[in-house]
Amino acid sequence: MNTVLIILVSVLAVLFVVRWFAMRKIKKTPMVEDHENILTLTDKNFKQQTKNRLVLVDFWAEWCAPCRLMAPTLNEVATELKGDAFVGKVNIEQHQSMAQRHKVRNIPTLILFKNGIEVNRYVGVKGKDFLMKEIEKMNPPTP
Repeated sequence: MNTVLIILVSVLAVLFVVRWFAMRKIKKTPMVEDHENILTLTDKNFKQQTKNRLVLVDFWAEWCAPCRLMAPTLNEVATELKGDAFVGKVNIEQHQSMAQRHKVRNIPTLILFKNGIEVNRYVGVKGKDFLMKEIEKMNPPTP
């Protein structure tokens, strides 16, 4: 019984240390500048910027480490999108009413809008390939 308890405590201690180092590394992730193709969305321009287009909107905050991890991925997605598909970002600290209106409870939250209407929602860090496939489902390439 003592051996099992020692092993269990050791495993838990190792997991705690690994998680602590991972969180420390994530918190040190630097801010990345938004690509020029990324729309900065506000209360005033949201309806206009999402009208008649497909927009993947990232609800984020500066203090959110996973949000900082998503920034390079969103930059890559923004460079590859063609036609009427765009990436937009909403800083929830500056635009809390927008986060409330769209029922954003966790960040990063990515909402895909088509013609101003929510068609899909993704919570957490997502990869470029996943996001591109989701956008292509709503905006298939024309031959």
